[in-house]
Amino acid sequence: MSPADTLRFATRAALGYPLRTALMVLAMSIGVAAVVMLTALGDGARRYVVEEFSALGANLLIVLPGRTETGGVNPGSFVSSTPRDLTNDDAAALLRLPLVQRVAPLTVGNSEISVGGRLREVMVLGTTADYLGIRGFGVAGGQFLPREDFGRATAVAVIGETIRAELFGNENAIGRMIRLGDRRLRVIGIMGPAGRGLGMNSDELVLVPVATAQAMFNTNALFRIMVETRGREALGPAQRQVEDLLRARRDGELDFTVITQDAVLGTFDRILGALTLGVAGIAAISLAVAGILVMNVMLVAVTQRTGEIGLLKALGASTGAIRLAFLAEAGLLSLAGAVAGFALGHAGAWGIRLAFPALPAWPPDWAVAAAVGTALTTGLLFGVMPARRAAALDPVQALMKR
Repeated sequence: MSPADTLRFATRAALGYPLRTALMVLAMSIGVAAVVMLTALGDGARRYVVEEFSALGANLLIVLPGRTETGGVNPGSFVSSTPRDLTNDDAAALLRLPLVQRVAPLTVGNSEISVGGRLREVMVLGTTADYLGIRGFGVAGGQFLPREDFGRATAVAVIGETIRAELFGNENAIGRMIRLGDRRLRVIGIMGPAGRGLGMNSDELVLVPVATAQAMFNTNALFRIMVETRGREALGPAQRQVEDLLRARRDGELDFTVITQDAVLGTFDRILGALTLGVAGIAAISLAVAGILVMNVMLVAVTQRTGEIGLLKALGASTGAIRLAFLAEAGLLSLAGAVAGFALGHAGAWGIRLAFPALPAWPPDWAVAAAVGTALTTGLLFGVMPARRAAALDPVQALMKR
């Protein structure tokens, strides 16, 4: 049998049993689609986290209250309580370090904002003038928080674009008074569109001086301190300076954590990368199940087509040609399933991106190639036994059964 005859034989055999063919293609396509979708979800989560922390800036240190035993990044460390809180005095001391360019202490809480009878719940971020430059944000109107002493509770606020639209509509918000909790503040600026980052939607934030936020929430503690160093090469030495200074201010006690962007990125990249591989492995099990289905269905096909096989052998088809014909049929069905699964997987990933626009759920190239390649390999491997059984049939006995 020539290669064209082999392909023609496999195609006619697949089309001659539509129900059997549909079941095998469906089983294989589900396995491929599962790998494509789950890896898209896992890799999308990894890229989302990496992009979020990359947006912070390359020369950034983040000082957190509390200490992890490993000194690494623990998601719980972002909100952990400590025996000794970070304070505005700590932030002011850090600003005097020679390798530190800017410092932004942060206090976070929720409050109710109201204007002329219209009210809503908002997240309040207490910070300083340097926060704008450290985060790389801008103002769409007015000005940002004034540059002043960390301890001065000025009654001013900068609001996000969404807050402005909901409370003021088409009216000018600059200079207007708002009630934030039990305090009256004057709006001095509107944040430029920034979107969501690090769990905060900047378009829905109300930013006030850090001392004002501390007075509102009746606390002297800081949520964290953002420290920008004088260049990327100064990141390591600056981190040691920050740790030495804060340790000295705490009588040698190391009850805080200083992390860098690279440490955060490296940790989350490893965790989410392993998660992506894990879900890909789980999804790949379905491909093995599909391969078993291919083998069983092909074994049944050999039984159903015993007479056809005997006739081919009687007409001079060799054992190798029969074996190759059945392998070609298994490969053709696996290829059809892989193509269908590829399309289904991308459709599913598109649905994820549609439901969660912030999540870049694009399947990685390696996952797509591995899924399609595994589907083909699985189909061929599990097609070996039926092909060998078909090739081993005695032509006389096969024709007698016909």
